[in-house]
Amino acid sequence: MQHRAGKTVRKRSQKSGLPPGSLVHIGVQRVEKTKITVISYDETQFTEQSFDSVEACIPFRESPAITWINIDGIHQTDILEKLGACYDLHPLVMEDILNTEQRPKVENYDDYLYIVMKMLHAGGTDVEVSTEQISLVLGRNHVISFQEGIEGDVFGHVRERLRSEQGKARKLGADYLVYSLIDAVVDNYFLVLETLGEQIESLEEKLVTSPTSETLRAIHYLKREMIFLRKSVWPLREVISSLQRGDSPLVQDATRLYLRDVYDHTVQVIDTIETYRDMVSGMLDIYLSSVSNRLNAVMKMLTIIATIFMPLTFIAGVYGMNFKYMPELEWRYGYFLIWTVMILIGVFMLIYFRKKKWL
Repeated sequence: MQHRAGKTVRKRSQKSGLPPGSLVHIGVQRVEKTKITVISYDETQFTEQSFDSVEACIPFRESPAITWINIDGIHQTDILEKLGACYDLHPLVMEDILNTEQRPKVENYDDYLYIVMKMLHAGGTDVEVSTEQISLVLGRNHVISFQEGIEGDVFGHVRERLRSEQGKARKLGADYLVYSLIDAVVDNYFLVLETLGEQIESLEEKLVTSPTSETLRAIHYLKREMIFLRKSVWPLREVISSLQRGDSPLVQDATRLYLRDVYDHTVQVIDTIETYRDMVSGMLDIYLSSVSNRLNAVMKMLTIIATIFMPLTFIAGVYGMNFKYMPELEWRYGYFLIWTVMILIGVFMLIYFRKKKWL
């Protein structure tokens, strides 16, 4: 479901033989520059800046305010290496950030938490669902987010709440910011599922009225989408449960209540995905049954036609023989009589078939 047509994708095999912690980007190779955005805030002040170099982020490490460093594009490994060194990130964490094929998970490194999740995007009438990896690092007063792509994200509402002085976002700590980011990703899952639901409903109508080979291809496509969605979302339930029930001092009790709400939303998303999977699997069975029924109907009609013409063909064959002495050939009205007999036989058989409800 990672639609990367026309783009070079670096695969895991290129890391074969390298020592653990080697910084090799696995994913789509991009030419755009990595974007660095820093938001610093507390209850009374807010600043938002964009930088071209990692060095500009260093002063924010000692700031008492909450700092959110967002990295759009992880293909420039030198930038990530400098940022990891600045915030003392473990080499294995940096390796996982650069590997965009990670399973959603959470790891506790005492001084910070490392969280991996998948962000989904759906657009167009063909419901092309794409995914990108989101890596979050939660420290005591900072959050670093690493996004695989640079085309946009689902964190716009989070930024708007931070820019506004209203609400809890500016009053609570970095753990609440991580909750807000996770909540934004999970809420976007519902939008993606709504789009897929509309596609499934439309496909069901086509399946009932006029199923074609295109319908079968669409069913197989949706089936693959459901499998990949489940793979992307299912582990997130464990991640949120671990954050909610864990004993890390980086997550406050007040934030755990909000994480419980996100956990409930994640369970709803998983239930919806399972429902859609069952629906798509049922649609495949319906399609096969529909095609089989249509074939049976065609064969039934052909059989009836062949059955009607069997006695007619027999009569035509008898009087088509080239024997010299056939008395019926000399009858004046023999031709019309034979036609009458053949028509009566056909009508009789049609009436009989209809009485038997074969027609």
